[in-house]
Amino acid sequence: MTEQNYEALLRELRQQEEELQFTSFTNETALKLGLALYEAAKHKGKPVAIDIVRNGQQLFHLSMEGTANDNNEWILRKNRVVTRFGHSSFYVGTYLRSQGKRIEEKYLISESEYAAHGGAFPLIIKHVGIIGTITVSGLPQAEDHELVTSTIRSFLSAHA
Repeated sequence: MTEQNYEALLRELRQQEEELQFTSFTNETALKLGLALYEAAKHKGKPVAIDIVRNGQQLFHLSMEGTANDNNEWILRKNRVVTRFGHSSFYVGTYLRSQGKRIEEKYLISESEYAAHGGAFPLIIKHVGIIGTITVSGLPQAEDHELVTSTIRSFLSAHA
């Protein structure tokens, strides 16, 4: 990937974070969004683990048939990236690849604790900021990220 390609992708990922924001987020919202993610994955025939956390409290978690405990570990590692850096795990991973670095090299943090791979997206409240994470694990990282962002986009437009 060229420098221009990385820059364009990073801009697109930042734009998603600007666009995909909630006005409020209740436990009921987490349930509805979690089920929407489940239905989207099921429709595509893709088994994933789904996780939604608000202010450190896990509000929704579902592991579809065909996933493993490894997916839950990936979720934890991806969520740590969002919490630490304030961007989607795909954004952080793309930024690192654009720099030719691994997370351990750049930030001196363990890859066994932090996974800069797509699938964790910040749960953002407009005019408030990041209050949690919306995460999927089980697909290639770009597909994990796309499943999360496209489902959030559909959910927000349906509940506007």
